[in-house]
Amino acid sequence: MKSLCVSIFCLLCIAGWTQKESKPFALETTLLRGNVLLHSPYMVQFITGHPEGFMLSYAHKSTGQHEWEKAYNFPDYGIYFVYQDFKNPILGYSSAAGGFYKFYFANRHLSLKIAQGLAMTTNPYDRVTNSKNRAFGSRFMGNTNFVLGYTRDRVIDNFGVDLGLFFTHYSNGRFKSPNSGVNTYGITVGVHYDFNPTVLPMAHDSIKTTYTEPLKYTIVMRSGLNESPTIGSGQKPFYHLSGFVDKRISRKSAIQAGAEVFFTTSNQEYIRYKSIAFPELQLDPTTDYRRVGVFAGYELFINRLSLEAQLGYYVYQPFKMDIAVYDRLGIKYYITKNIFTGVGVKTHGFMAEATEFALGVRL
Repeated sequence: MKSLCVSIFCLLCIAGWTQKESKPFALETTLLRGNVLLHSPYMVQFITGHPEGFMLSYAHKSTGQHEWEKAYNFPDYGIYFVYQDFKNPILGYSSAAGGFYKFYFANRHLSLKIAQGLAMTTNPYDRVTNSKNRAFGSRFMGNTNFVLGYTRDRVIDNFGVDLGLFFTHYSNGRFKSPNSGVNTYGITVGVHYDFNPTVLPMAHDSIKTTYTEPLKYTIVMRSGLNESPTIGSGQKPFYHLSGFVDKRISRKSAIQAGAEVFFTTSNQEYIRYKSIAFPELQLDPTTDYRRVGVFAGYELFINRLSLEAQLGYYVYQPFKMDIAVYDRLGIKYYITKNIFTGVGVKTHGFMAEATEFALGVRL
């Protein structure tokens, strides 16, 4: 009830502040309640209640001024704020803010909201005061949200209702250990208010019915800092170099296939540590820390932004630190037709290895 009152109050306050906006937009407030996903043995101690919270969103309503808006059935996009109480004294509370896209299906009654932002937790790991928190190694983290919902507009005046399922993820991408991260899932219920609603044109107007493109060749350098699983070992740079070919199969989609090499220097330090701390492993401290992987991927083109997902397998991995299968989720921004930058998270299952900052060329 407290979360409901807070979220509705915030919605009304923002509504009053934005009444003079002339373009179509909406304000949304949604309550969240669910469970912590048990993706690691460390997570058992965190499942002591049902996490709950709320999400506030400002949504710009697209009207077909750009081709991509019609191609995606007039999606919403904007900014969000989410607050969650994990109902656990070790994890505490978190809040996050960022941007989102909301795509509509089934006569705009079904929707998929994809949100990405920066989060802050109240109870990060501390070796003295909070040594049991193996989930959050730092106060600041990345936040990802997926909401699959049912929407009904203008139930009462311009007020509509939203029901759905959500999945949230918090992780610092192993920038600092420990970092098992936290995933929550559950149900949502909320309301939204449409300002200056308008009648949308036909979605298929002015959209290309066919879209062909020759094979494209891409080279990407991804880099950043991460820490080995050993707490306090310090951040080290990594360099991940990828090359792949992709084929545009439609206005929205391209499939990829390629290979990459990983120079993750924190792994080199981790090998030396393991060889000394655990002599029974008989680990050679000079074991090659480099890895080579092959992968298949998919890219969803929106406008200058695109979303990318890749699934890979290590064909060369002398030190078996992680499972042989890895995956990557990321977002790219095309500075020009051929040059892009981006950010993504490389993981093994639900366990993040690195937050990667990318610069690439697609020819």
